Amino acid sequence: MKKTVSNKWQDTDVEQIVGQLLRYGVLTATIVAFIGGAFYIVSNGSAPMPSYHKFTGEGAGFTTYGGIIEGALSFNAAGIIQLGVLLLIATPVLRIVFSLVGFALEKDRLYVCITLLVLAVIMTSIFGGLKV
Repeated sequence: MKKTVSNKWQDTDVEQIVGQLLRYGVLTATIVAFIGGAFYIVSNGSAPMPSYHKFTGEGAGFTTYGGIIEGALSFNAAGIIQLGVLLLIATPVLRIVFSLVGFALEKDRLYVCITLLVLAVIMTSIFGGLKV
């Protein structure tokens, strides 16, 4: 399925690649979160049961993207699980980006504009209220 920019992309080509992107993105996120969960059970399995009568939020280190990545790179189980969740969130965003490229290669201006609008709304939602 090798295509060059000069060759005409067909809708089925874009659909197949987007399907594979979604499939492998979800699979990667699942594997990362599962590894983090297994590591969490191994390292905290004998800890006493937490009290759920009062809600305590996550530590400040895991409220930013940098903190999550730093936690995962330092083999913190919660950081690895949260990295899996971030990968799961990033998968449909990558689908939109790839669709944008596909529509641009097909020279479909209407869908390029619509996809850009959707991408702008999602990026504003993702980065608008979070500490980066």
